[in-house]
This record gives sequence, C-alpha cells and structure tokens, in this order.
Amino acid sequence: MVLLEFQISPRADGDSVSAYVAQVIDIIDRSGLPYQLTPMGTIVEGEWDESFALVKACFDHLRQAGCTRIGLNLKVDWRDGPAGRLLAKTAKVEQLLGRKLRT
Repeated sequence: MVLLEFQISPRADGDSVSAYVAQVIDIIDRSGLPYQLTPMGTIVEGEWDESFALVKACFDHLRQAGCTRIGLNLKVDWRDGPAGRLLAKTAKVEQLLGRKLRT
C-alpha cells in the first residue's frame, strides 16, 4: 500500500493557477482513492499502480489544458500491509500524545 504525497504546479499565462488546481483536485476526488488535501499538496492512499496512474492523469490533464510548464514534487511511502494508514498514522500520534491534533 502506498501513501503518495504530491504537489503539481501548473505554469500558464498570468499569476493565478487556482482554476487549474481546482481541476486537478476534481480528478483526485473523482478517482475514488482516499486522499487528504493540504495547503501544500495532496496525500493519496492506494496501490502503487493506481496511485501513480492518478498522478499521471493529473499531469496529462494539465498538458491538455495548455499548461506550457508543469512542476511536480512527489514523495512516496510504500509499506506492505493493509490500507488505512492515511488516517491511522495521525491517530497513532494523537493516541500517544493523549489529545486531538489540528490536522
């Protein structure tokens, strides 16, 4: 099972890229994979092939939308075992601290 965090940065005319970001988040949301949106990227949980296929789908969409440059930061944590680490990792730290964290 993979926890994959990625930040995809479209480059286009003008300073604002929020419309492109919204389109990418829509692709992620429609994928059916568990995910967590953060201000600096998105964390996705899934099998290796489906997680990387999602990143590729986001990249391909931006290319087809006319982005002339795309930056991509990618971090992967693969671990043999069941799903559920997206929430379980944070829950474990909260348990150890004995309090709910702002996540």
